[in-house]
Amino acid sequence: MASKQFWRRRSPVSDHTPLLRLTDVRVERGSRAARKQILHGVDLHINAGEKLGLIGESGSGKTTLARTVLGLIPPTTGTIELSGKRIDGLGKSELRKHRLSGAVQYVFQDPLLSLDPEIEVGVSIGEGLAVRGGYDRAEISRRVDDVLDSVDLDRSIASRLPAELSGGQRQRVAIARAIILDPSLLLLDEPVSALDSVHRIQILKLLDELGRARNLAQLFISHDLGAVAALVDRIAVMYQGEIVEVGETARVIKDPQHPYTALLIGSAPTMSGGTASRERRRELRRALAEATAA
Repeated sequence: MASKQFWRRRSPVSDHTPLLRLTDVRVERGSRAARKQILHGVDLHINAGEKLGLIGESGSGKTTLARTVLGLIPPTTGTIELSGKRIDGLGKSELRKHRLSGAVQYVFQDPLLSLDPEIEVGVSIGEGLAVRGGYDRAEISRRVDDVLDSVDLDRSIASRLPAELSGGQRQRVAIARAIILDPSLLLLDEPVSALDSVHRIQILKLLDELGRARNLAQLFISHDLGAVAALVDRIAVMYQGEIVEVGETARVIKDPQHPYTALLIGSAPTMSGGTASRERRRELRRALAEATAA
């Protein structure tokens, strides 16, 4: 059962049309006899150039939400708008045009999921432009070089295979593959969780720089609040398929309104390496159980 509505504190509405707006989005899966609701009336928006952290444990619905935004999972009810235009319920032809536009791009936790192991990195990066059409080989090659510069990779990497690169280099390639299409929104699914601490910091710094330089909105999907808190403008907390809290990052961390948010913060390592006391976590779990049972 999703949590009670009174816990939700909406962030202030922008004077401008949000880049992305989800309104009462519900997703149900399974047969008619065994229907299961995955997303429960999700309301969420992202402004142009904004960095939003979508935080929640595994199975909370974060990736389903991202796949719904991408058009890979149709919402059962609700609307999804990009730059003021509805993108839910598109026909095959319209959906293809939307995808070819490259307006929304996805970066996987494991970059090898988006990179063909037998294709040179440069070809993989330029693939989206080749599929879109309208570019000759020389133009694609030039754009690949430019985007490699943007992600701080040597241009010679274009002739190498993914297996010949380090984990950090592969993630940079995956980011390059996404931004070469000049998207307005980047969906990043646990983008640094598979990297060591040094590469995590480097990739997050790169994403911050790209966001500022390109006015690129970014949705960071993570189970780890601490991994993205220093980077994002706002945090949306997801629990059992529902957004239970949304707010500016500093406010959410300092003054969480939902027990689940408090539990996430209490369980996150502090700068000194500790976490909230065991008794405190028990109290938060009891409060969470009471909230979700009501």
